[in-house]
Formats: sequence, structure tokens, C-alpha cells
Amino acid sequence: MIQQAERMKGLTSAIFSQLEDLQKKAAASGKDIIQLSIGTPDMAPAPHIVEALKEAAACGNNYGYTLSKGKPELLTAIAQWYQKKFDVTLDEATEIHSLIGSQEGLAHIGLCLVNPGDVVLIPDPGYPIFSAGPLIAGAELHRMCLTAANNYLPDLDSIDEDVLRRTKLMILNYPNNPLAATAPREFFEKVVALAKQYHFVVCHDFAYSELVFDNYRPDSFLSIPGAKEVGIEFNSLSKTYNMCGCRVAYIVGNPKVVSLLGRLKSNFDYGIFAPLQLAAVAALTGPQDCVTETAAAYQRRRDIIVDGFSSIGWQVERPKASMYIWAKVPTEQSSFDFTVDLLNNAGVAVVPGNAFGECGEGFIRIALVQSEERLIEAVARIKQWLGECQ
Repeated sequence: MIQQAERMKGLTSAIFSQLEDLQKKAAASGKDIIQLSIGTPDMAPAPHIVEALKEAAACGNNYGYTLSKGKPELLTAIAQWYQKKFDVTLDEATEIHSLIGSQEGLAHIGLCLVNPGDVVLIPDPGYPIFSAGPLIAGAELHRMCLTAANNYLPDLDSIDEDVLRRTKLMILNYPNNPLAATAPREFFEKVVALAKQYHFVVCHDFAYSELVFDNYRPDSFLSIPGAKEVGIEFNSLSKTYNMCGCRVAYIVGNPKVVSLLGRLKSNFDYGIFAPLQLAAVAALTGPQDCVTETAAAYQRRRDIIVDGFSSIGWQVERPKASMYIWAKVPTEQSSFDFTVDLLNNAGVAVVPGNAFGECGEGFIRIALVQSEERLIEAVARIKQWLGECQ
């Protein structure tokens, strides 16, 4: 009889599997579903990125194994991009390593740094891999509850000293998924000081660094003095350049941690398909108008949802970044029950907040991944449905 390993018991996709089944059932019944649950961009990469991919794919020499670390031209492009965007200097030889998507790196980083029983500090609500990766490594999770009362930042002062002494890794994510929250520089400075005091590594997921609105610019964690001594940062081309399916990302920062992840990866894979790396080089070094246009599109979509909900008495915060809206459930229902009713009655698919952790109960996440016309229609459907509920 086949039995699962103990490490599998903490891993679950229950809520997401339920949502997928419910959405399939609703679609099969003939209902037109406005899909706002999955954070997959509906926009295409810029033409110069696609052309670079096509040209590289036409070259027969690009079909062999690649260096797991990444092609030299990709590492150079990443270093130059970070210098220009965040005034962060990176050593291409020791402080950058390519990844087959940020999720791959986030899943594996715990295996490099954590022994069974060590503590990992994770945000709650948080992207599911933030808990899954450490659990695979046998870590004990300490959930840092993110609430509006604390501006969706971890209350560092409330973490018990015994927990901090056993902590090996802290995971942060700003601009945040699912909350769309941002972090001030002063918070990162406090994190660096805490990490130095208790000798743990800080892992910052910076995937939404370029999806910013109203002239807001986020700080790279690595731009904080001393951050590179204790920290690493993950970034990705998925959302910035609409290249989700290409799976091109990277880790930058502390050379020891970068080296450890590189050593682990050398036992797992042979790197990113060369044409995808060359397309990434074109993205990072080519015209950046596409990035500005993508952010502007998400800002318009954000305003449609925020203003539309406000017009029907549903007040939600207007985020400064990311591609999500974090909204308090406007009824007395649980997050999941409201999500199901919204799907079945209005044909709008979202994610219940508790899918991202217990502290997400009472909220939903809306992904701004449909056209402005479809979002306007979504607001109209929700308005009609909520009106019928009263």
C-alpha cells in the first residue's frame, strides 16, 4: 500500500482545488465567468521581447543544457537593471543566480538554510509557497499576522524572544500578494537590525516591484544599509514583462545564500531554456515603455474596482502597487461562502482571503487580470447581486 511521506501532510491545495472545481461547474452550466481569481496577466509581452525569443528559438545552438547560474549576458542585464532601478550594486559572479520562476527559489530556499525544528517567520496572509517551502524543509512556522491596524506590516516587537532565538529565516513580500500593501524604508531598516541581532536570513519577494501607481516607488530590501549581510531578494520577469509562462526569475543578494541555493539547484536542474534567457535579456535591456504601460493599465483597472465598489457602498483601500485588490467581505458571510455565492450568483471568480492564511478570513482577493470593460461588467453584476441580497 502506498503511503505519503510525513512532509506531505502539511501541504494542501484544498481551497484552491475546491475553487477550481466550483468554477468548472459554473462554466459547464453555461455561466459566463469573469475570472478575477488567478494572478495571470492577460497582457502579452512587448513585441521586441517576442522577437528576441523567436530569433533565439530559431538558432539550433540554443537547445542544449545551460548553466544553472544563468547565461553571462542575463546576469549582466540583471545587475545593470538593479543598479539603474534601485541603485543596488550586484556582483555578477557571486550575488546573482537565475531561477526557473521565483516560486522554484522560494520553495527551495528553506532546504538551504533550515533544519527540522528551526523557526521560519512567514506573513499571514501570504502567498502559499511562503509556508509550503519551509514545511518541506521541516521548519516550524511562526505566522506574523498582517492587519490594517498595523498597516499590513508584521509587528516585530510582538514576536517572542524565544521564537526569535530559534529563527533561521524570515520571509517578506512587498508590494504584497495578496494584500497589495507596501512597506516603508523604516520598516526594512528595523528588519535588518533584528536579523543581525538574532542571526537569521531575510528573504524578500519583490515580484511586484514595477507594478506601481501614483508615482510610488518601492525600495529594494537590498538598498537598505547592511541588508546584503543578512538578506536576499527574489525578483521575476513574470508580472513586470508579462512573461509568467516563461518562468524566468532570479535571486540576488548575500553571496553565501546565493551560493547555497545555486549548489542545491545544480542537483535539481540544468537552468532555464536558453531562448527564454535571451528574451529576458531583451526585456531587461530594451525599451521600458512596456513596463510603464502595463503599470498604467493596472492603475486604471484598480480605479474601476475601487471607484465602482465605492459607488455601491463597498469601501476598499486604493493600493499603491501590485495587481490585486484586498477587500473586506461586505456581508456577514465567511470569506469562502461569499466567494462561492459571488461565483454562482454574479459569475465573478475571486479568491477567499483564508486561502492565504487564517488572518485572511473576512476578506477576498481580486486579481486585476481582465480588460476594463470586463471589470466594469463585474462591478455591475456585483451591484445587482448585492442589491438583490438586501
